Amino acid sequence: MCEAAVKAAKVVNYSNAGTVEFLFQDGKFYFLEMNTRIQVEHGVTEMVCGIDLVKWQIRIARGESLDMVQKDVKQRGHSIECRIYAEDPSRNFLPTPGIVRKMILPEGSGIRNDVGVEEGQEVTSDYDPLLSKLVVWDSNRSDAIHRMDSALGQFVILGLITNQPFLRDIMKNESYRKASFSTRFVDEHFSDWELGSPSPEVIATALLASKSAPEKVSPASSRDPYSPWSSKGTWRQNI
Repeated sequence: MCEAAVKAAKVVNYSNAGTVEFLFQDGKFYFLEMNTRIQVEHGVTEMVCGIDLVKWQIRIARGESLDMVQKDVKQRGHSIECRIYAEDPSRNFLPTPGIVRKMILPEGSGIRNDVGVEEGQEVTSDYDPLLSKLVVWDSNRSDAIHRMDSALGQFVILGLITNQPFLRDIMKNESYRKASFSTRFVDEHFSDWELGSPSPEVIATALLASKSAPEKVSPASSRDPYSPWSSKGTWRQNI
């Protein structure tokens, strides 16, 4: 796959960060697409290779040359990324707008959390409902799955429905743990998935939040009166 990806980039004289995607089945792989940009999943590559892809993307754009060759890039361990979305998996992953009333982020060794929201912020239906990219690393896949399950258990967001419980159930799924899955994985294993009861951690956090919550939480869009997004009038952003 790596050789095919490099060949594809050379054919079009591509020079910068990019991702070539393939589908793999029965010992063969098939070209899917090439994304000529940094990927949402770039954190996984950075965790296993120890290379800052964003920094190198900028340096290459400035005309600098790489100070490494392919044989210098060494992969170690295993990394997993989960995207935390404001969406409801039990309703075909429909967006779930709301206000982030309380948020507790996972911490610890081997955990990286690229979060894009804060407490008091309104998550609207006008944009992609991605809240955070939670990435973990460990020495092997089994331990990485365990670490991700633990990190997801520490991740608490109150005020809107997220896919965090759904992701935890995936981490516990036997087929996923055995790496026996396909593009039909969700339909085959979670077609009738429903949101269960909140965990004790979530209940405790909710009780504490209810005692300390401010009387009124203002949407993020109204915090800056000089923001162009606050004075758009009847226009709606199409982003």
